Amino acid sequence: MRVQNYEMRMKREKIELNELPYQTLAQFGLTQEMIEDLPMRVLDDLGDGRHSPVLPIEVTDENGERIKSRTRLAFIRKEDGQVDVMFYPALKTSPLERYDEAQQKQLLSGKAIIADVRTAEGRASKAFVQVDAGTNQVMTVPTPVIGRNLQVLAEQMRLGSAEVKGLQHGDPLTLIVDNDLVTVGIDLNAKTGIRMCRGDEMKWREQGKRDWDKYTFGVYGCWMMDDDGNLDYVPEAQYTDEIWNEQKKAGERNRAAAALHK
Repeated sequence: MRVQNYEMRMKREKIELNELPYQTLAQFGLTQEMIEDLPMRVLDDLGDGRHSPVLPIEVTDENGERIKSRTRLAFIRKEDGQVDVMFYPALKTSPLERYDEAQQKQLLSGKAIIADVRTAEGRASKAFVQVDAGTNQVMTVPTPVIGRNLQVLAEQMRLGSAEVKGLQHGDPLTLIVDNDLVTVGIDLNAKTGIRMCRGDEMKWREQGKRDWDKYTFGVYGCWMMDDDGNLDYVPEAQYTDEIWNEQKKAGERNRAAAALHK
């Protein structure tokens, strides 16, 4: 069986780059060049209304001081058709007061849990809950959404009820697919809420933290990831010798790859 990407078929109106509220973004230190230099997979996610990676921002406080912070962001289309931005800032700690001690322990370990939540209308419902490791924000997705995707996954990979139950309780599952070691688990940051990778559980957890290369070059500059997984942007005018050398190596790799596919 081939390893596949399972995507939710959600009808969304695509948001185009030229619709983004760049003036608002600039107030938070995010220029149009920085956004356009994000990888295409990230721009596609943003166009579909999904969250960005954790990005650096700068804001001016009431004393006129510039404060640096980090946040995810997502774009929404308002009722008047205009596009606006929502921020999901990095928190020092996760707000877990509504969960019991056992649930908090699971959430802080990175696992997804099923818990009672309240909808915007105040109704109680069940949802998958997980802490976003990048921001400490608590993410929730209604159980039917993830449940349906788990059902599709179970059918495709012939999983038993015990294996599905383990996934529902936040435990990644490692198995053999076409002689390859594959691990799958719930990750509410993934498009389907389920993330799969080749390798064991350690590889699966590491992939969730580091989905970027150290250097990601765009048209105007470079997104750099530090040893802690934080992203920062360097305009081309501020490149160091190290960055220029890395850009040259990246160009050589791309040319070699293109030659192989001719």
